[in-house]
Amino acid sequence: MNKLRANIDQWLEGLDKNWEAMPIKRQHQVILYFFAAYVLLTAVVIFNVCRDTVYARNNIALEHIESPASAVGKSPTSLQDTLKPIKKK
Repeated sequence: MNKLRANIDQWLEGLDKNWEAMPIKRQHQVILYFFAAYVLLTAVVIFNVCRDTVYARNNIALEHIESPASAVGKSPTSLQDTLKPIKKK
């Protein structure tokens, strides 16, 4: 676990050094690209939610719950518990 944490810390430090070595103008471009991708992804998700809401069917089939005891054509042995009792010797 400590080795994994050390590897992650080393990787994050490398990313931080690369970010600081990048010119400010390039940093602004990268941030702008990430923000544009975030806005695009958000718009796609909102569009899909709205589309799914418009085309949703609100029909729910309501039926009575049938009791297994009142089922026709079943033998009483089929209604018993499927677990076998444990017998002590």
